[in-house]
Amino acid sequence: MANVVVWADIPVLDLERARAFYAHLLGTPVEYMPGTEGVALLMPPGTGDPMDVSADLALGQSIPSTTHGTTIYLDSKGDIDGMLARAVEAGGSILAEKAFVDKVGWLAHVKDTEGNRIGIHQPG
Repeated sequence: MANVVVWADIPVLDLERARAFYAHLLGTPVEYMPGTEGVALLMPPGTGDPMDVSADLALGQSIPSTTHGTTIYLDSKGDIDGMLARAVEAGGSILAEKAFVDKVGWLAHVKDTEGNRIGIHQPG
């Protein structure tokens, strides 16, 4: 089955601060998107299956950061507790501690350094 969601833009006001936050949170480098200005990829090109869903950090004020509205969820790679700890270490905050949701797994929410609500997921 194809993914319903194929891409997400995470709006940021300070790309370097956001790159540092997400690199620490994910435990992987967050590199600039080749051929663009003000965009960094959460999954570097060529590192995953072409059908993988990913996201970028998009510098600019045309899309405001928010803790309201649509929430994207990042895969915790089986370490939701570690990811929550890294979010705080990197300057973010926990908006909702992890909670188990039947048939979904563990979910939590953090606020990134740019003011966005970001969900964290771990299958249960």
